[in-house]
Amino acid sequence: MAEGKILMVDDDKEIADLVEIHLKGEGYQVYKAYNGKEALEIFDAEEIDLAILDIMMPGMDGNEVCAKIRQTSTIPIIMLSAKDSESDKVSGLVNGADDYVTKPFNTSELIARVNSQLRRYHSFGGVESKTSDVVNIENLWMDKSLHEVKAYGNPVKLTPIEFDILFLMASHPNKVFSTDEIFERVWKEKSFEMSNTVMVHIRRLREKIESGSDKSKIIKTVWGVGYKIEA
Repeated sequence: MAEGKILMVDDDKEIADLVEIHLKGEGYQVYKAYNGKEALEIFDAEEIDLAILDIMMPGMDGNEVCAKIRQTSTIPIIMLSAKDSESDKVSGLVNGADDYVTKPFNTSELIARVNSQLRRYHSFGGVESKTSDVVNIENLWMDKSLHEVKAYGNPVKLTPIEFDILFLMASHPNKVFSTDEIFERVWKEKSFEMSNTVMVHIRRLREKIESGSDKSKIIKTVWGVGYKIEA
C-alpha cells in the first residue's frame, strides 16, 4: 500500500470526494479543500507530500495556490482543469506545477500520475543512469543521493522534475537531448506534443541556475535540435 499525505483541492465536491475515495484505496491520507484559502491553511498545518489543484476556483485559483506553495516547498503539484489549451497548461507549469491533467479525467490515470510523482519525489530523482550519483562539471555540482545542487558555488532549490531534467543532461555532458527524449526519459511516458512542457521546465531551470546577466549559460540551446550541458 502507498503512503503519503495528499492535498486534494477542487471546488466541485463530487470530484474531490471521488478522487479521495480512490486515493484512500491506494493507502494515501487525503486532505480536502474547496478553495485556495482552505488549501493553504491545510498546507501550512500538515506535512503534505503532494498537491492536486483545480485551476478554476472562485477567489484564489489553482495557479495562485501553486505559486504560493512553490515559495517554500518542492513537493509535486498536479494541476486539474477543464481547459485544454496549450496556454493554460503552460501557465500552470510556469507557476511551478509538475504535471497537468485535463477534465474529464480517468481516475486511474490520475492515480498513476500521483504514484509516479511521489516515487520521483521520495527517491530524489527518477532518471535511470549508470553514471555516478555525483556530477561535478564547470559551474555545476549535483548529488543525486542528497538531491543537492550548486550552480556557480551557490545552493539551488529545485523541484524533483527540474532536478531530473538537469541531472539527465549533466550526467551526459555534451550530448544533445531533444525535447521528446527529455520528456520520455524523465516522465517515462511517450511524448505526444509535449515539447512546450519541457521548454517551460528548461526556462524555469535557467532562471534558477543562471540568474544574473554576468553568468555564462549552463544549459546550451542547439537550435532545431534540443539542449545540452557542456563539460
